[in-house]
Amino acid sequence: MQEDPAGITAPHLPRPAGQQDPGEGDATEVLPASRTRRCAGTFLGCATALLGSLYFLVAGTVLGPFLLWPLTRTSALRILMTGARRLTTLERSRRAVFFGDRFPEHYEASDRKILRYLAVRSYTGLLGGVVIGLLGFGIVLAGLLVRGMTQGTLHWEELLMQVLLGSVLLFLDVQGLHSLATLDARTARECFGPSERELLRRRIRQLATSRAAVVQAVDTERRRIERDLHDGIQQRLVALGMLLGRIRRGRDPERADALLRQAHQESQDILAELREVTWRIYPSALDGLGLEEALGGVSERCGIPVRTEFDVSEELPQPVETAAYFVVSEAVTNAAKHSRATAVSVRVVLRGRVLAVQVRDNGEGGADPAGSGLSGLRSRTAALDGVLRVDSPAGGPTTITAELPCA
Repeated sequence: MQEDPAGITAPHLPRPAGQQDPGEGDATEVLPASRTRRCAGTFLGCATALLGSLYFLVAGTVLGPFLLWPLTRTSALRILMTGARRLTTLERSRRAVFFGDRFPEHYEASDRKILRYLAVRSYTGLLGGVVIGLLGFGIVLAGLLVRGMTQGTLHWEELLMQVLLGSVLLFLDVQGLHSLATLDARTARECFGPSERELLRRRIRQLATSRAAVVQAVDTERRRIERDLHDGIQQRLVALGMLLGRIRRGRDPERADALLRQAHQESQDILAELREVTWRIYPSALDGLGLEEALGGVSERCGIPVRTEFDVSEELPQPVETAAYFVVSEAVTNAAKHSRATAVSVRVVLRGRVLAVQVRDNGEGGADPAGSGLSGLRSRTAALDGVLRVDSPAGGPTTITAELPCA
């Protein structure tokens, strides 16, 4: 939970590292503001609330008949909203200057939301002015009470009663002022930025989308593994069986010896390809040796030079290690197969609680972010609230960056 200057608590929704929620800056940022500045902003809010009330009174009186007539309703509403938006701009500036609020720059509230905000703002501001006035009146009465004590005209029974009554009223006054300030901050956040309900709704849509993408990526990976087994290893096993059959039926020892050497080589190739497939499913080195050694295995199996920089001083969560491995493995494999690159650099750095993975090659570029491989990586990183960026202009170079939160 995070608290704004007025005392409001708002739920903290997780986001992908380095990436804002859809439509962001979404969440309102609150910067520190001094108590004096917040008090000045509260007093100014009483004046702007009075201005808003007068505007609604005058505009409602003048434009009321035109708002009721269908032929002039649109034009009258446009005039009404022009002034209302100027008032909300004034309120937004007041919240930013005196309370340190930083609202989304490109968020545009609907007409209904603006009118509702100004109505609530007028009510809370005027009521806040009344509360402040009562507080000032209480201070004057306290001064008179002190004066009576010094002059000896006040008995101790009356003094005790006045102190008890004044303390209760002071508590209610301050509590009411605090509640009004809280309501003011909440309504401002809902008008000038997405409300808590909107943020939760967007987060639910984001999670549903990432879940569907993960399921699709898993199905795509299964089909690719089945294709590798069927078109690669299975065909090699058939060829190996045919070689062994020819050896068994052969009568020429020299010919049998040559076929045996060929069968032995074929079995070695099958083992290498099977090992490659199993590494694509899940590298056992991650469990036994860690991410750095597993990435070393990727470099060894790649057909082009791979320079790896690994700067991680803490133990990483297993899902983060797995996602980082597959990002590097897929990116390096794509560079070796499709980009005509002659060198690849891999950089894995832990920045605070975010693991940054960057793979860069000097190939011809043009990588398709919507391709099955990169889409699968994006889904895998999104499932961890991470973000994947692909920069691959025509002519190169190609840079794939993933940021994976470790918290």
